[in-house]
Amino acid sequence: GVVLMGGGNKVKSNLNVQSAQDLEALVTNMYTGLEEKLPVSLATTTLDLSDAETFTYVTGLSSTDGIEYAVMSEPMMSSQAYSLLLVKVAEGTDANQVAKTMSESVDMRKWICVTAEKLYATDSGNVVCLVMSNAETAKLVYDNFKALAGEVGQEYEKTEAI
Repeated sequence: GVVLMGGGNKVKSNLNVQSAQDLEALVTNMYTGLEEKLPVSLATTTLDLSDAETFTYVTGLSSTDGIEYAVMSEPMMSSQAYSLLLVKVAEGTDANQVAKTMSESVDMRKWICVTAEKLYATDSGNVVCLVMSNAETAKLVYDNFKALAGEVGQEYEKTEAI
């Protein structure tokens, strides 16, 4: 039979994120071994949740409700379509629903002159991961998230015509 789980720890996650710094450290871990494949001059920043407009633009989420921390890793040069988002949701917030909403709402063409070819999103425990870039890079970064996370929830994938 199908067991419907309530919100909370339906996924056994290896991730233990207690702060925005932990999310930034997770980004660093996800990039280990991929240095050659990643865009140059990537910068990881913690999003200011009080800046609702920027938060919505970056994540596709219409509200910061249930979001504890969020970090973004993007190149300083906007000529490369690459964005990695890690979001920690509050206790009782459905992380997979957040992943789904982000995957559906985030703008894969937000760089104007370039478009992200592939988008992947999922959750592990209370952490949501969304990465969008060219197909090869997006998959490598996403696979590293899954390897570090251990178990993930439902996965979302999107392809954009370039």
